[in-house]
Amino acid sequence: MQPSIVVIGCFDTKGPAFAFLRNCILARGESVITVNSGVMETAVDFPIDYDSEAVAEAANQSLADLRTSRDRGRAIEVMGLGAATIVERLVKAGWVKGAIGMGGGGGTFVSLSAMQPIPFGVPKLCLSTMAAKDLTRQVGTKDITLMASVVDVAGLNGMLSPLIEQAAAAICAMGAVVPARRHKPVGRIAISMFGNTTDCVNYCTERLEKQGYEVVAFHANGTGGRTMESLIEEGHFDAVLDVTTTELADELCGGVCSAGPDRLTAAARMNLPQVVAPGCLDMVNFSQPDTVPAHYRHRQLYSWAPNVTLLRTDAAENEQLGRLLARKVNQSKAGVTVVLPLNGISQIDAPGHVFYQPEVNRVLFSAIKTNVSEAVRLIESPAHINDPAFADVLVAHLLELVQPK
Repeated sequence: MQPSIVVIGCFDTKGPAFAFLRNCILARGESVITVNSGVMETAVDFPIDYDSEAVAEAANQSLADLRTSRDRGRAIEVMGLGAATIVERLVKAGWVKGAIGMGGGGGTFVSLSAMQPIPFGVPKLCLSTMAAKDLTRQVGTKDITLMASVVDVAGLNGMLSPLIEQAAAAICAMGAVVPARRHKPVGRIAISMFGNTTDCVNYCTERLEKQGYEVVAFHANGTGGRTMESLIEEGHFDAVLDVTTTELADELCGGVCSAGPDRLTAAARMNLPQVVAPGCLDMVNFSQPDTVPAHYRHRQLYSWAPNVTLLRTDAAENEQLGRLLARKVNQSKAGVTVVLPLNGISQIDAPGHVFYQPEVNRVLFSAIKTNVSEAVRLIESPAHINDPAFADVLVAHLLELVQPK
């Protein structure tokens, strides 16, 4: 078997559409591996490489049981798991050049589940009736392209067929891309950023690039933090400069930018050197003002944008956040340095600005200092987080970790 485009879908109910998709891919000179995630009897005029029984078995389930139970939700979940297991095997064997799926709610769920084991950079596309919906959970941290089918994927017609042709052309073209050769960097650094720490990140990036490093920034909006953690786990980085740990505050207080409980843990698990700052732990993110939970509406709020309302964290929350950050960095067995910007931890936490509360920040800093282990190097800088001098401190300590003398 050679590297191929993996086609994933419910061939039982959408056989003609998938037959057309397969033919479009073959017509472009690519080979195809087909995975049938449908649970009903299937009769199509093309070969199925992994039939529905194999998919169910890959999830340690019986196809016959799924059919007799008539539990659609369970069937979709099982077939998604089974398809993902098969795709993971194909990835490990080096046979996946790209992956494409299509369908409605169930077909989209299975396709996106099956694409989760495919690593970053291998193209993934889903032609879906659900493309305009919030599929954050289903897409996860993967570089999946969603394409709106506009009409339902139900039989071939003059509106659906051109879109299937375009989807086939897209996945083939993406699979054929050979990344341009670039100057190989000394190393690759992951860095976290927010609008409130942009100046700091820009300064750090400029200084690190001058040293020959490639710097990849992640927006600390929940999805960005999860993606950064995922790509660290996949081995894409040599070190981490975690300037903007704000997602910890959203996880603690129920904000919309939570990256989940595993934020700030991947570098420790991968034994990567890291420099960490408590950037933007002064804020929790919500959407429009009316979305702020009732128990926070008496607190200090600030409209960053019409759809972004920030809650200023208080002393009790800063105590918890300091202990949480310390506990997470203490897990690291590689070099780790925590740098505290004593004159403010965000753009709006600066003298004369709306969130400037140095007494609350002192609670945060004290909790960090009290709870970090002796193995963690702790640096206190008199600068504000967005001062060039603070960026100099961050970069100097990161370079010390990645370029030991």
